[in-house]
Amino acid sequence: MPSGHPEKQLVEKNKELSPVERALDAVTQKNFGEAAELYRALLKLAPDNAAFWRNLSIALRGLGQREAALGCARRAAALEPSSLDSLVNVSDSLLGLCRIDEALGILSKAVAAEPKNVPYRRRYADALRQSKKFEEALAQIDAASKIEPDDVETNWQRAVTRLTLGHLGVAWKDYEVRWKRGNLKERTYNAQRWTGQDLTGKTIFLYEEQGFGDTILATRYIPLVKQRGARVLFGCKPALHKLLETVPGIDRLPQEGALGEKLDYHASLLSLPGIFGTELNTIPPLVKLNPAKQPPAAAAKLLQLAKDRLRVGIIWSGSPDFKDNYKRAVSFTRFLPLAEIPGVQLYSLQKGAGEKELAEAGATGLIPELGPLLNDFAETAAVLQELDLIIMTDSSVAHLAGTLGRPVWNLLNFDPYWLYMADRADSPWYPSLRLFRQPKPGDWDSVFKEVAVELGKIAAAKVSKK
Repeated sequence: MPSGHPEKQLVEKNKELSPVERALDAVTQKNFGEAAELYRALLKLAPDNAAFWRNLSIALRGLGQREAALGCARRAAALEPSSLDSLVNVSDSLLGLCRIDEALGILSKAVAAEPKNVPYRRRYADALRQSKKFEEALAQIDAASKIEPDDVETNWQRAVTRLTLGHLGVAWKDYEVRWKRGNLKERTYNAQRWTGQDLTGKTIFLYEEQGFGDTILATRYIPLVKQRGARVLFGCKPALHKLLETVPGIDRLPQEGALGEKLDYHASLLSLPGIFGTELNTIPPLVKLNPAKQPPAAAAKLLQLAKDRLRVGIIWSGSPDFKDNYKRAVSFTRFLPLAEIPGVQLYSLQKGAGEKELAEAGATGLIPELGPLLNDFAETAAVLQELDLIIMTDSSVAHLAGTLGRPVWNLLNFDPYWLYMADRADSPWYPSLRLFRQPKPGDWDSVFKEVAVELGKIAAAKVSKK
């Protein structure tokens, strides 16, 4: 291996670092599995070291082991009761468990003790927003901004809070700081970034940036770009190609990494709402998607079996790669009581890791599985066209069904994605969506009780029409 090879340099660096430095480096680089292992080893040697317990809690939160993280955070706070950092770390773990009120109590004390500490105020603002105390959250954000006007996370908190309130126009500028937060890689091309310049006779490359749902959400802006006189190339994951190939305004859907022509401009799809100055009353209309002409044969056969019943598709989890998926997802078993409602036939649209929950619950056959039969979003769209209703926790299919105009009941956690705003039962982005919200953090029981009642009414009405 050449002496200048980065892998060798990393190995040599780790040899030079002490165990404490290696552990701190691992948690800083978000190598949480390694960090947890290193801190457990260190704690065997120094069980009363508060910093080790505190950093172990951070690593465990990163691994999704939230209860254990809280226990470690409390151990650190007990070892150094005068440390505000340890106390605030406890609040971080509490927020991870949706115990918002407890976290607020800690953070209000921390801010009172150190009013010029921007990270404390930022955390406090985030907790206030999660508890729907939006004006108080904005007051904390404003106070933090006076101390550090360019703090990225503070500006991000302002963006999310304003978007949740529906104050879209003033939020988009702050929304652009997402590129500086470290979890998105900003793209560069041999072209200018488009911020609204004249596009007459120009070629622009628009591209996805986050999840499938966000891409589908923002496709409505592509025709607006085309109207500016541009040749429009659009880059997205292959699973979306068939679905989006007929969206008005797309001149070409190049394969990833194969643009093949000179660009004048480029822009991320999710920067377009800001470029067009979108307000609640100027949200562009939905675009026409391109479902497969019919569902896959195996799926069509399953759907035909319940043609006289209310056919309801269900999804209980989005992508587990999304760090907050645990807040929006539920156990499959929560949907089982809906299968008891007379006249209702449930169909699973779940794909990925959550699929196995249906079989583990013994529901194979009771609830036919369509998800494993679908190869891309165009086929999923074809199935959605055949269903009477989709009931789901939030994921990309809500965007797909909403864009198709299919009736969707989206079951939301207490602090959902900003798109769904606060307290509304409808969505200005998707007219066919009905939103069912947790009345308090973690309260899925109330949500599913309401859904069962409402679904029973619809099923009874269908039966009475026969």
